Amino acid sequence: QVQLVESGGGLVQAGGSLRLSCIASGRISRINSMGWYRQAPGNQRELVAVFTSGGHADYADSEKGRFTVSRDNAKNTVYLQMNSLKPEDTAVYYCHAEGLYTSRTYYHTLWGQGTQVTVSS
Repeated sequence: QVQLVESGGGLVQAGGSLRLSCIASGRISRINSMGWYRQAPGNQRELVAVFTSGGHADYADSEKGRFTVSRDNAKNTVYLQMNSLKPEDTAVYYCHAEGLYTSRTYYHTLWGQGTQVTVSS
């Protein structure tokens, strides 16, 4: 069974940093893209950053220059380095994979369970 498992969330003061990790577990042969979304209370889930298999990273405008997404294809892992955190970054952060192939199954889209990030002022 394929799962996305996030780690690295927590409580940090404004201006601080956190690094999120997400590993895709299972007998995976290929993942087209992996990335991060977030959802704050009362808000819709929104894109934070995505890293494609071709090595291209896209960011939401509010995160450009503060967040960096990276990927280790050999480990089926995606990271999100978050610097200069603001209280408005407080949300549950979800790992997302799109176009995930195993030897038997294709997953068009897959979500992790989420990890809480809280930034205090």
